[in-house]
Amino acid sequence: MKLLGKKIRLLRHQKGWSQEDVSKQLDISIPAFSKIETGITDVNLSRLEQISALFDMTVVQLLTYNDPEQELKYASDLEVITKKLQERETEVIDLQKKVIELYEEIRNMKSFA
Repeated sequence: MKLLGKKIRLLRHQKGWSQEDVSKQLDISIPAFSKIETGITDVNLSRLEQISALFDMTVVQLLTYNDPEQELKYASDLEVITKKLQERETEVIDLQKKVIELYEEIRNMKSFA
């Protein structure tokens, strides 16, 4: 519920609405809405439908909504990690080549001995 509350708070901030604005539109008290945003209160389907309609979304869109800025950060982090992984793979391949070369050297030394 805390994650859903954070999404609702983010959407509210994006609209420039106060908790009072939203609570009036939902016909609930400000403390009741605050408990939704903080994840203290479980939200039933009826309330989810009201909240999603308020933000011009379906319930599924509301439940799966992610902050675009956070998505960009995740994409950036993923790009950095992917690059590091590629570098490590190259290092492993280089080390494997060295092991094979050393093995061949040892084998050749044994055949001359």
